[in-house]
Amino acid sequence: MDLRIGVMGFGGMGHYHAEHVKVPGVTFVTACDIEAVQLADAEALGVKAYLNDEEGFFNDGSINTVLLTVPNHLHKEYAVKAAAAGKNVICEKPAALLPADFDAMVQAAWERGVLFEVHQNRRWDRDFCIVKKIYDEKRIGEIFNIESNIHMPSGRVQGWHQFKEYGGGMVYDWGVHCIDQALQLIPDKVGTVFADLKNVFHTEVDDYYKIIIKFRGGQTVNLNLCTYVLKPYPRWFVCGDRGTAEILSFAGDGKLYKTSRVLEKLPPRIEPNVAGPTRSYIPVPPGELLEEDLPAVPEAAETAWLEFYRNYRAVLNGKESFKIKNEEVRRVLELMQAVFQSAETGMAVRFDYDD
Repeated sequence: MDLRIGVMGFGGMGHYHAEHVKVPGVTFVTACDIEAVQLADAEALGVKAYLNDEEGFFNDGSINTVLLTVPNHLHKEYAVKAAAAGKNVICEKPAALLPADFDAMVQAAWERGVLFEVHQNRRWDRDFCIVKKIYDEKRIGEIFNIESNIHMPSGRVQGWHQFKEYGGGMVYDWGVHCIDQALQLIPDKVGTVFADLKNVFHTEVDDYYKIIIKFRGGQTVNLNLCTYVLKPYPRWFVCGDRGTAEILSFAGDGKLYKTSRVLEKLPPRIEPNVAGPTRSYIPVPPGELLEEDLPAVPEAAETAWLEFYRNYRAVLNGKESFKIKNEEVRRVLELMQAVFQSAETGMAVRFDYDD
C-alpha cells in the first residue's frame, strides 16, 4: 500500500516535506491551509488545495495519511480529528505542548486503529550520527561530558514561533531535537535537569537556553542555544577518559584527539606559561597529541527525511516497526516540562523512579 499524504498547514515546513520527500510509494496528494497565499503554488506541486476547508480535507478519500505541520498548539486538535477521520498521522515535533495532550493523541489513534508517529528527523543528522558512533563504540573511552551547541547569528525567532500561545520559543523549536538526541545517545535514566532560559531579544518566548541533563550513569549533557552568537562554539564537544572529540558543524567536520599515553602518568612538574607557573596547564609534550579522523557515517543529513518516510510506508505494509517510539517521544516531553519548571524556579528538577 502506498502512503498518500494530505498536508494540514501548508506553510514553510509543509512545503519542504512536499518538495523534498521523493520516496517510492509516497505521494503528497492534498494540502489544507487557512491562507490562500500558502496554497498559491499547490497545483504546481501536484497537490489539491483545500482553502479553509477542514471537513473537505479530512473526508477526502484519496489520502490515507495526514501530515501535521500546523503551529505547535494545534497538534493535539488536528491529530484527534485526523484519527477520527480514519487517517494515519505524521506529526511534526514537538508532538504536543504537554505530555497529557500527547497521551490523548496516541489514544485517539489507537482507538481508531490508525498509525501515529512523530517526525523526530534529526536522529539521522550526520553530526549526531557521528557522536552516537563515538559513544557506542567507545572511540574516546568512557564519555563523561557532552556539549551540544546550536548558535545562530540573526537574533531572531521567526514567524509564529515568536508567540507563546502558539507554542513558540527555542525550547519547543530546537530543544525538542537536542533533548531527543541526548536521550538517544545515553541509555541511562535521567537524574536531574537544570535549565536557564533567557529572553534576549524577545519578550514572550525564550531565544536562549542552557540545559544541563545529569544521567544516573554519571554522564552530563550540556545543551546550549542562542539566536545571537557571532562566533559559535563547535556543534559538539565530547569528553572521554581516553580522548576528546570535536564536531564543528552539521556537516560533520572535525577530529578526534588522543594522546599516546595517559598524561596523568607523566612526572609531575611545574612549568611557566603566560598565566604564570602551573602544573595543570602544562602543554601536551611534542609528539604525544594524536589526531584521528571522525568515524564514517552516511553523508547526507537529508536522508533523514527519506528514511523516515521509507520506514513509515514499511510499517503501513506490516514489514517493519516504527523507528521513533511513542514512549521515547513522551520521555522528551516530560524532560521539556522539567526544563520549564527548572527555569521558573531556578532549581534543578529531580527524576525519581520506581526502581
